[in-house]
Order: sequence, then C-alpha cells, then structure tokens
Amino acid sequence: MNRKLYLSAGALSMSALLLSACGQSAGTATAAKSGLKETDVISEVKNDAVKPSSIKVMVDGTLVTLENGRDEFEKKWEDLTGIDLEIIQPEHDVYYEEVAKAFESGDLPDVVLLSSNYYTKYAAEEMLADITPFYSGSELEQRVKEAGNESLVDGIRINGKLYGFSPTRGNGCVTYIKKAWLDNTGLSVPTNFSEYMDMLKAFSEGDPDGDGINGNTYGVSAAGIINNEAPYVNYLPEFYQDAYPSFYQKEDGTWSDGFMEEPMKAALLRLQDAYSKGYIDKDIVDNGTGDCRDKYYANEYGVFTYWAGTWAKTLSGKLVEAGVNGELVAMEPLAETNQYLERVAPVWCITSACDNPSGVFKYFLETMNDGGEMEELWTYSPISDSYAKNHIDHLLATVPLLEDPGKDSITPDQANALSVFNNNSKMADLPYSTDAYSLYNEDLMALKKELIKKVVVDGTEIESAYSEFVAANGAYMSQAIVDSLNAE
Repeated sequence: MNRKLYLSAGALSMSALLLSACGQSAGTATAAKSGLKETDVISEVKNDAVKPSSIKVMVDGTLVTLENGRDEFEKKWEDLTGIDLEIIQPEHDVYYEEVAKAFESGDLPDVVLLSSNYYTKYAAEEMLADITPFYSGSELEQRVKEAGNESLVDGIRINGKLYGFSPTRGNGCVTYIKKAWLDNTGLSVPTNFSEYMDMLKAFSEGDPDGDGINGNTYGVSAAGIINNEAPYVNYLPEFYQDAYPSFYQKEDGTWSDGFMEEPMKAALLRLQDAYSKGYIDKDIVDNGTGDCRDKYYANEYGVFTYWAGTWAKTLSGKLVEAGVNGELVAMEPLAETNQYLERVAPVWCITSACDNPSGVFKYFLETMNDGGEMEELWTYSPISDSYAKNHIDHLLATVPLLEDPGKDSITPDQANALSVFNNNSKMADLPYSTDAYSLYNEDLMALKKELIKKVVVDGTEIESAYSEFVAANGAYMSQAIVDSLNAE
C-alpha cells in the first residue's frame, strides 16, 4: 500500500505567530467563556458521537509532568468534559521505548502522541484509526481554516487521509550562545564554521565562565550526535552543514540516502575533530535532553542548540535561577549551514484498539484546539501564575487562543529566537512509508548510529567504519529503501 506523507509548504511568518499569540480570533464558534462548563465545551463540537466514559492517553514530557501539576491538569480536564482521563506518561527520555513496547504487546491506549517516524510507521501497519471522516466538516476543521493553517493539517495527511492531529506546528531548534561567555573570551557571534570552532576552542580551553580556571568548561552539548527523528541533525547543525543522515528528496524529485554521500563523511570528520579536542561533551552519546539542560544551567558549557520560541525564555530563566547570567544570543545559521530545519510536529493519534474513535475524536482531539478554556488548559501550567508552558506553545498553536491571557508574557528573547528560526528555516523531508522502509529503516538507523559513534567517539577511521557498515548490510538496506521510494 502506498502511503505518502504530504508536507506543508513552509513555515508560518513571525508576524502571523505574534498575531496568534496576541489573541487573534479563531472563529466565533470558539469564543472563550469565563467559567466554561462541560456543556459549553461539548456544544462547540457538532460531530455526532457517543460520549466515552473514560479515555486512556499515552504522552511524553511535553505535557505537564506529575511534579509540575499533572494531577491538577487532569482534574480540570475531567471537570470540563465529565470524562475520566487516564494518563500514561513514561519518562521523557525513554518515551518511545515504552511506545514500541505498547504497540508490540497490543496493550494500547485510546490515544497516543507520536513523532513523525512512528506516525508513518504505525499508520502503514494499520494500527491507527483513520480520523478523516471525523475531522471533515467538524468545528475543528472550521477553526483551522479560519486560522489559515490548513497546510499544517495537510502536512500530516497520508494518501489524503488523516491518522492523527497536531495542535501545534513543528517548530525547530536554534543555536543559543551564552553572551557572558562571548564577552569573557572577547569573541563575537560566529558567522562561519571557522569562527564557530574558534569559539568552541575558547569555551573549552579558556575561562569563559570567569571562575579563574582555564579548561574546566567545554563548548557544546547535545542529546546524542544524531537525533532519533527527522530532521535528525537539528541539535548539531553547525557540524552537519549540507549533510543529511537519512532519506531526502532531490530537486529532480528523486530520493537519496544522504548517509551514503560524501557530505556525510565530511560532517563526521568535523565532529570527530571537535570531540577529540574536547570541544564536545564527552557524554554526548548517552545524554538526554534533560541532561543537556541541567549541564547548561550548571554552566558547564556555552553553546546549546534547542527549540526556538518559548524555550528562549525558559532557558534564560533557569540560568538566572541557578545563579548564572541568563543573557543568550540566538545565532543565525552559519554561512556553511545556511538554514535551520523544521520538524513535522508530533501527532496525537487514536489507536486501532480504541472502541469509540468518533467519541474520542470529539471529546479529546477536537476540544484540544477549541480556542477557549480547554485549549488554555493545554497551553499553560495549571499550577503556575506566570503562564509557564504546558503542552501547546501559544506562539505555535494550530488554532490560536481567542483571548490569550499570556500574550504579555512574550519576551523580546522569545520573539527574537523565533524570528531567527522562522526567517532561516525550511521543513525537513520525510519519506513515504514503503514496505522496504518499514522493514529496514529501524535496523538501518541502528547501524548508522553505531557507525557515527565509532567515528566520532571512538576515533575509528571513516572508511573502515563504512566498510563495517556495508558488511552488516547497511548499504543494501539503504539502497532497497531508496529504490522503493523512487518506485512510487
């Protein structure tokens, strides 16, 4: 079965995002009401469906966690809908290991949040419900159209069908540099890779944190040398430059595996060089995103490529709380990199195990972007009075809040980081889910990660590492997927 994922044409403009953040109307049908009750929420949804008594969902740490108010979130959600909500929330760094276990065992929740790779995989395996008939003609579809964001929904259609919905755009990562470290080393913001390496050298061998000790810091850290989902290179874009470690579509429309091309080898040599010199966190292979953030707040390193927008404010605030100068510079792409990559947003999916998909769509997915009190609950922490982010970033919402109580919380740093990203980014390619892709890609990616570690961390000679990759059938699996993509 051919299952093509059509991507949205491009990123939204900064002006549109700020209009959304400042309370631009999402349609009269979703007018926010003070003290919204269950009947008000449900009256906004006209799709006929049987109301479920309970809904079980599986979600990662992008939803407010237990220690940060999940119980309060759950209670208010239940008060608004009259439905029992059961939340399964594995630790963020092992989330997809638990997702895979759930799908392999068949012990599935009603709803699960999936990254783009898992979304196409499980849709192809017919383990996700087709929500196209529920979305078509719904109040949610109307709200999305009125917000001018149909392309965000079209971007996750597979053969014209929807197997999930995302309440936000994908966004992407921008490189943040501690300004105090630049000042302490007498450096300016890098504009090319040579200057970038000079900065990492100074941050690793000098005294950028001003504690009087040279060499007790390092330049950059990341959650792995390669990310687990498209666009894969978004945490270390300066090293990858024109290299891409997975499948991409060329200008002539044909598909290729960038991992097998010369730019990838050049990228690995750049990474190997920087790692061997101590410029890169020695624990990079084992890092999770939480590890990177903790080390950044502890002032161990100076360059962190992380999400644009709200995270600019969060990172700065956490640094200040830790007693560290919180001023950050959002770096424009280096001359060799030219652009940042935007990911396809994670998708909320109803699983094939759900016995009432129309009801779950109506009472869970559709209300998530109601533009009113339910969306506000998904947007802001239920226990914070400072508009701390919950699951939906108000700057990135598919349907903007009609009355955004946090519009005045947007800082210049947030706006600037988002502007830098939006003005210098493009959407990453995501391949079809062909039979060969489904059969081989997981094993192929494991071989790619093994090769990357051998070259970068272990210092293995690159041609030797690629010879081992070929011997392990890596080249065969890669070509089989490329052939299947080009046969579509």
